[in-house]
Amino acid sequence: MSDAHGERRESAEPTVEALQQDLESARAEKDEHFQGWQRAQADFANYRRRVEQERGEIVRNADARVILDLLPVLDDLERALEAVPAELRQLTWVEGILLIERKLRAVLDLHGLRPIEAEGKEFDPFVHEAVLRDGEPGEANVVTAELQKGYRLHDRVLRPTLVKVGRPRQGEQNTEDMR
Repeated sequence: MSDAHGERRESAEPTVEALQQDLESARAEKDEHFQGWQRAQADFANYRRRVEQERGEIVRNADARVILDLLPVLDDLERALEAVPAELRQLTWVEGILLIERKLRAVLDLHGLRPIEAEGKEFDPFVHEAVLRDGEPGEANVVTAELQKGYRLHDRVLRPTLVKVGRPRQGEQNTEDMR
């Protein structure tokens, strides 16, 4: 449009190009906000997963402390039951104590406690703690006796098994001597 002097006036209405620029700007801003929302959603999902893992770890650690405190009681109970003469095992109070021991083991088993196999196995420093060497020459680095039972709680060693390890025969080289 032109006025009386022939000059062109800017229209009060936006042009198509200006509207397209505004639309592109709005789309870019929408994409930026959408991507920010997606990142926030992913961060929140990661946070929730991390909190659940930490909560599970806290529960497992609490279980481990309680079970570790109960293991000496279980050891004492086992030793007491081993000392009961065979002729007394039929007494009701002895059967009651045997039942208590089985229930205690069942509860500990339910929480993931598993005994570590030792006797006759090759010595493994990750699960066994050697406290004695066998006096008689035999198989080197083989557990010859279990002195105190060791346990795993789920996938980690809660208490290593205290063991007696075989002495090498004459002429055999001990792997420890070679280090």
